Amino acid sequence: MFAAQASATRPHATQAIASDMDAVNLVIRRQLHSEVALVNQIAEYIISAGGKRIRPALVLMMARAFGYQGTSHHDLAAVVEFIHTATLLHDDVVDESSLRRGRQTANALFGNAASVLVGDFVYSRAFQMMVSVDDMRVMRILSDATNVIAEGEVLQLLNMHDPDVTEARYLQVIRSKTAKLFEAAAQLGALIAGASEQDVEAAAEYGRSLGTAFQLIDDVLDYSGNAADIGKNVGDDLREGKPTLPLIHLMHNGSTEERALVRSCIEQGDEQHFDVILAAISSSGALDYTRNEAEKAAARASESIAGLPDSQYKTSLLDLCTFAVDRNH
Repeated sequence: MFAAQASATRPHATQAIASDMDAVNLVIRRQLHSEVALVNQIAEYIISAGGKRIRPALVLMMARAFGYQGTSHHDLAAVVEFIHTATLLHDDVVDESSLRRGRQTANALFGNAASVLVGDFVYSRAFQMMVSVDDMRVMRILSDATNVIAEGEVLQLLNMHDPDVTEARYLQVIRSKTAKLFEAAAQLGALIAGASEQDVEAAAEYGRSLGTAFQLIDDVLDYSGNAADIGKNVGDDLREGKPTLPLIHLMHNGSTEERALVRSCIEQGDEQHFDVILAAISSSGALDYTRNEAEKAAARASESIAGLPDSQYKTSLLDLCTFAVDRNH
């Protein structure tokens, strides 16, 4: 059931590494085991929800694109997925979210305390696995990434309910909170394949830009998607008082009345006026602007790996750039 659920949600771009992903799923299942029943229950619940698995896929595809033939990329891909899973468990508690990937969040089902503590377990298991690789550069990349992600979470917390957040401040959150793990994943794939320093940095740029594109499209979908497709409640960002790029653009380009309403809704975390805000966002061109910024980021990602030799894995990496901006979930 676990592997089938994960496969069903993978983007077509990851089909080239389908067997690698199956191997990663086996590593995940094995490494999640704990003698504590509740840890097993919650970890299984969040992992078995599936998801796009983009971050571990980046480790696998980038490693294969540089000719890697070993199996360590399976362990590192699982580490990256564990770090991501831990952040989801913690994020949902902070955001008081009730729906993720089309199901109740772990905190809604098991409670905040259990979710936070199991998130800690998943984080620490990731570090145990990281150490077992016995590569200082790998450990540095992953430990730095987790630290930057934590800073990004705090930055986002500081931005909550603040209608004066600038685009630059918001993009700083994206780079830290979302793009950093994409960057680390792609960088690790190139590194373990023995790529040159220049190529490792190109892989890092690919991950940074791809992660930025993904987050910006998530921002668009929060105002234009539907809950069945995106797996969470539409309008969550407004309810949580998050000034994402569509709202920031509207604050700078809307009418006086629209700006006043946005300011009030961000300050109060008020989603009662969601329909009015959505209409204003649409008419102001804020969604088009955000999507255009995502397309620019995806283009940077594509350009960064132009020097890679042609292969099915390079094609898959390029296809991910298209998927990042064209998806509805």
